[in-house]
Amino acid sequence: MFNYSIFQLVASIDDAAVNKTKSKPKPKPKVASRSLLAIALGATISMPAFADTKVIHAGQLLAVPGEKPLSKQTLVVKDGVISAVKKGFIAPSQYGESAQLIDLSSSFVMPGLMDMHVHLHGELGPNNHKETVQMSDADIAMKSVYFANKTLMAGFTTVRDLLNQPEQINALRDAINKGWVDGPRIIAGAGVSVTGGHLDVDGMAPDILKLKSPETLCDGPYECRKAVRHAIKYGADVIKIASTGGVLSDTTTGTGQQMADDEMKAIVDAAHVLGRKVTSHAHAADGINAALRAGVDSVEHGSYANEESIKLFKQTGAYLVPTLLAGDTVVNMAKTSDFMSAPIKAKAIRVGADMLKNFTRAYQSGVKIAYGTDSGVSKHGTNAKEAVLMYQAGMTTQDVLKAATVNAADLAGMSNKLGTLEAGKYADIIATDASPLKNIEELMDVDFVMKGGKVYKQ
Repeated sequence: MFNYSIFQLVASIDDAAVNKTKSKPKPKPKVASRSLLAIALGATISMPAFADTKVIHAGQLLAVPGEKPLSKQTLVVKDGVISAVKKGFIAPSQYGESAQLIDLSSSFVMPGLMDMHVHLHGELGPNNHKETVQMSDADIAMKSVYFANKTLMAGFTTVRDLLNQPEQINALRDAINKGWVDGPRIIAGAGVSVTGGHLDVDGMAPDILKLKSPETLCDGPYECRKAVRHAIKYGADVIKIASTGGVLSDTTTGTGQQMADDEMKAIVDAAHVLGRKVTSHAHAADGINAALRAGVDSVEHGSYANEESIKLFKQTGAYLVPTLLAGDTVVNMAKTSDFMSAPIKAKAIRVGADMLKNFTRAYQSGVKIAYGTDSGVSKHGTNAKEAVLMYQAGMTTQDVLKAATVNAADLAGMSNKLGTLEAGKYADIIATDASPLKNIEELMDVDFVMKGGKVYKQ
């Protein structure tokens, strides 16, 4: 906005020039008043131009995960976006008197981490069924705000929430975008499930099952197409299906294929036409392969991917989101607690123990990996433990960081704005004391968090 007093000043100069002209002839008109206007407006504009400028001195900078980190770099952030990355430590004064210095000259600086599979509405525990009937939708929404903040403080600046009450998660996404509450950037997912499938409700009394059943249940390709359109109409950014059974479904339906091939194909086609990606929860190979043939953009878990699965992953370019932390969590819970039913315990011990070796095989075979934890099964704010498990399963630290940034941004369809620290991208930046390339556990103690140019942790 321009300063009204400047226009008054210019107007008075022009009026004086006009009055002077009336009293005696003036030779050729001069542009002094225009020059003054330009100077005055320049002074007015220059102040806001630097009002939200931050200059970050990075001791080590991993601007593009997968490439070599650089030493002594300067990041210039203007209005939430990176405007420049320069060699050496540039003085903030070069960007205006109000430019703010953020000194990370003794830290390792990299893009904000991205988790492509979270559930911000809760955490797995013995009180889950009780909370289903005791907590209101508003209570759950408020709890989601709390979990979102914990996730952001852990260094995860963007997440993909893959199952929640649509109205709650969409409202949380929008509130964060508007700056009403603090949390990571959310890509909100909606689940589309066959009746009785893994994303349907289970383990409760029939009247509660009727009350809690999702509006996006479908049977047959026509119903499933409509369910996708319904989900997108009400704000879904991504569609999640369950092509197989799941570990935490309180039934004895197993982990094999549950959704029919024609249902999956109808869902994928309908979503893609409306500009949405599709991911599939899948454990058994038959369900993984059916989902990949249908054209899904990613597979969650992928616990029993076989040779055909790996071939299809590479043919389609779909990502595997491994969620090793969820497997590790449910195995420990099944062995040390008594709140799980017998069917869940049996599945947890079997599937959770197998996920690690199947991930190693997929990674070594060249399947594209995007970082995802299934947090909500594990505790929120511990998302970085996934990185440790991926490393222990044979993934290099460089590839772990790439999976949590570059690859995740690609899967999210946001590579033009996220995943690297380059000019024109969002200023989502984290820092650690030492390099996670040398010790991956550094990610479990993130010291600095910036999202969209705003500092949340320092």
